[in-house]
Amino acid sequence: MMVKIDIWLYGELAQYGDENADSGFANCTIDLIDGASMRDLLDALNLPTEARGITFINGNLSAMPGVQSDLNYKLQDNDRIAFFHQRTMWPYQYRQGAAMFEGFEEEIKRDKTKGIHHSYERKSE
Repeated sequence: MMVKIDIWLYGELAQYGDENADSGFANCTIDLIDGASMRDLLDALNLPTEARGITFINGNLSAMPGVQSDLNYKLQDNDRIAFFHQRTMWPYQYRQGAAMFEGFEEEIKRDKTKGIHHSYERKSE
């Protein structure tokens, strides 16, 4: 049995959904085997998990830089996944906060910074 996943990739991540994407986003669907995880989806897209910034699963915040507790999430048929690149601003529609994925919320509670950063260090090339 297969599961169909609706994927939205924003900013520079659009290239992982459509190598010809030039409008700043790509939308695609992928069929994966039943029981596939987020890690399997990232592999299918050839998208390194470190490249993604904010991630939503069905509108629930599931990952952000440094907190990616969704890698073992078992994908469900018709899940909608949105990947934002690391330099993206917080999406406007979530300015009052966002529902969090259960595993993500637990990870944030354990993180000493609570996932909040006012600045980021640039990695040397």
